[in-house]
Amino acid sequence: MSKELIKINNLYVNAGDKEILKGINLKINKGEVHVIMGPNGSGKTTTANAILNNPVYKKKSGNIVFDGEDITNLKTDEIARRGVFMSFQLPEEIPGVSVTNFLKYAKNKVTGKPVKIFKFKEELKKYMEELKMNPENMERSLNVGFSGGEKKKNEILQMLVLNPKFAILDETDSGLDVDAIKTVSKGIEMFKNNDNAVLIITHNTKILHSLKVDYVHVLINGKIIKTGGQELADQIEEHGYSKYKE
Repeated sequence: MSKELIKINNLYVNAGDKEILKGINLKINKGEVHVIMGPNGSGKTTTANAILNNPVYKKKSGNIVFDGEDITNLKTDEIARRGVFMSFQLPEEIPGVSVTNFLKYAKNKVTGKPVKIFKFKEELKKYMEELKMNPENMERSLNVGFSGGEKKKNEILQMLVLNPKFAILDETDSGLDVDAIKTVSKGIEMFKNNDNAVLIITHNTKILHSLKVDYVHVLINGKIIKTGGQELADQIEEHGYSKYKE
């Protein structure tokens, strides 16, 4: 049985008339945590959005195979239902929709099964305690009045509740203090198992101090130009990206 969960083959992507990704190749197996690092504007977020087929980004060539199925041209909600989750760099505020109701609705859409509310709330409370979140936030409007750290923890909470096969975390560590980064890392460790995978997108190495990763990829100017282990992130922390820039 194949361990391969997602494979990106020679992907070229435009935003408007501008070519952003210039032949991305990436393979992630079940049970692995991968990191894409690179300076701002290198194509990291575009890679995440291309996987979920955000219509703002146009695929020019190449394909994406997820769990044995070509998902290149599927709609975003169809890709999500197949088990792909993405946390946002700047999570949206949704007035009038509580955290509980949002997650209940999302869980129902992903699984296609009715959610038993009492059991669901107990599960939510347990995860929130692990993530050092105030349980009262369950009844607050999604992200409204939340601090930056609370919003990022809320994204990790969504990941734990929805339990996707593949989680993409876009700049989850940006703007967080050391304690919040440790909590987010703990959430990722709680999520990880031998049947799922995680892709972390970041431009710095802070989150890697408290998280074990399998592969680090350096993305510069729309291409992955170097792949290594955790030591590659250590080199970037010490020397920056200048040696990789063309």
